[in-house]
Order: sequence, then structure tokens, then C-alpha cells
Amino acid sequence: MTQDAVVTRVFPNGLAEVAVTRGTACGSNCGNCESCAFQNELKAIAKNTVHATPGEKVVIESVSSRIFSAAFLLYIVPFIALFIGYAIAAVNALSEGMCILVSFAAFALAVAVVVVYQRINKRKKPITFEITQLR
Repeated sequence: MTQDAVVTRVFPNGLAEVAVTRGTACGSNCGNCESCAFQNELKAIAKNTVHATPGEKVVIESVSSRIFSAAFLLYIVPFIALFIGYAIAAVNALSEGMCILVSFAAFALAVAVVVVYQRINKRKKPITFEITQLR
């Protein structure tokens, strides 16, 4: 996965801090709706293999499988837990309201487990970026 970025700082150990502008779901036209609740610029540390200097526009690359697996865990696993929770409650002949309550509890539990897992995994094996070319 590649993205455009701007080098903000260079470290002596061959790493650089880069600022990546995150796109929005509405097409990056925030002047129209002004409802973006999230920061649209992210900072990351990347291997500076091309010896970029602060202010230069660069292309950074990361391993796509790590990003896709993190997205799968965060977005898909909780919904699978929601349906499994409902099915388990239905098999146990609980009322419709209880089935819904159990399914939402399973969803919330799955979200909590995934968030904790991602935080632990981020410390052990973070997603790494590398500056591959200058723009």
C-alpha cells in the first residue's frame, strides 16, 4: 500500500517522521459540510532509505496484508460475533429481546477484545513504513 506524505523531521538513525493526509469519505470537500470529526493529518515514522529532507514530498509504502488484517479484525470480527451471539441465544430458546441483547453484548465484547489485541500487537509488531521515492 502506498501513500503520498511530507517529511516533517529527519532522525539520525535513518528514520523520518512523515505527515500523511487522510482522505475523507465525502471526497475531501470539507468546505461543504464541515462535519469531519477526525484529524485529517496523521504522523508516522518511516525508514528514510532515499535520504529525504524535511519539507520534501515523498511516497511511503507499507505491507498491505498487515493493514488489511487489522481492518478485518476491527470491522468484520465484531459483526460476526453479533450474529453468533444472536444464534446462540436463539438456539437456547431465549425471547427475541434477549436474543438482541445477547447479540449486542457479544458485539461489544468482540470490539473490546479486538481493541485490546490491536494495542498489544501494535507494541509488539507495529506496522512499518518505508519512504520509497521522492515526489
